[in-house]
Amino acid sequence: MAAASRRRGFSLPAAACLVVVLLRCLSASAEPLPQYYNAIFSFGDSFSDTGNFVIINSGKLPNMPKFPPPYARCSNGRLVIDFLAEAFGLPLLPPSANKGTNFSQGANFAVMGATALDLKYFRDNNVWSIPPFNTSMNVQLQWFDEVKQTICSDPQECRAFFSKSLFVFGEFGGNDYSFAWKAEWPLDKVKTMVPAVVASLVRGVERLLDEGARHVVVPGNLPAGCIPITLTMYPSEDRSEYDPRTGCLKKYNSVALYHNAMLRIALDRLQRRRPEARLVYADYYTPYIQFARTPHLYEGEREGNIYHLSALLSPLLSPLLLLWHDTTDQRAVGAFMEVR
Repeated sequence: MAAASRRRGFSLPAAACLVVVLLRCLSASAEPLPQYYNAIFSFGDSFSDTGNFVIINSGKLPNMPKFPPPYARCSNGRLVIDFLAEAFGLPLLPPSANKGTNFSQGANFAVMGATALDLKYFRDNNVWSIPPFNTSMNVQLQWFDEVKQTICSDPQECRAFFSKSLFVFGEFGGNDYSFAWKAEWPLDKVKTMVPAVVASLVRGVERLLDEGARHVVVPGNLPAGCIPITLTMYPSEDRSEYDPRTGCLKKYNSVALYHNAMLRIALDRLQRRRPEARLVYADYYTPYIQFARTPHLYEGEREGNIYHLSALLSPLLSPLLLLWHDTTDQRAVGAFMEVR
């Protein structure tokens, strides 16, 4: 197994939350960007969860340490949403489950394991590998409605406030497909979920637009076939199932590609219907694949099994800058990936 792992270019421990891909919008010494947004609201799963899963399962957060180390995250460091908040001079987003918190500068509704589809969908389709937590996208939107009542008092005030806020909606969908794989669904059947997942995401984005949101970032899926936990759980003796350029499992990546293609088409259609808003698709897939193919091109230095990189996620940051008009300048972009 160890030899096979080295051939495919990955270390494959059987533990959860093994890959963290982070965006760094500022260099360590840079000043925050001019504050254009008054708040950030984030929805999603473990790639964005800043403590909701911990609170849901334990009832409270532990004492808050400083970074590093990580705090109540499926990560050994900060998340993309953490760096975005710091870049705009806003506090790190508090988890919405932490009741009594001041959410006037934003809130995070993301939960590890969250899905785009409701729990009922999986039960109706006999998928019992999903955890029994009611934390789907629609539930997170309900939490947003509750938090909204603590921020603004009437619809006009709320719409004005949210028009100056940044909304990050996702990543969603990866867990939906993951639970289907765990239920031993074949590839063709998993792909039948994609239209429903994308339609659910678009309804969620439109719901935010109806609340007054004008700037919404919607990340696509990552290449699930490259994630070490996927490579660990679904190894194959058939070398043709692996992409020789990356060592990733092609079957799982094909679902992510299909999802991302459908999502981009759906967002384009929604943008045309709602020209008053700016909808930005954030490409998480391409930078990950680029690194998997050619890590040496990203100024990476390997320390044990850790790569420290710069400019890895420039393709992700570039479309985000479209949201910021002339209020930003593109600072040093960096990222790191750790494969434990």
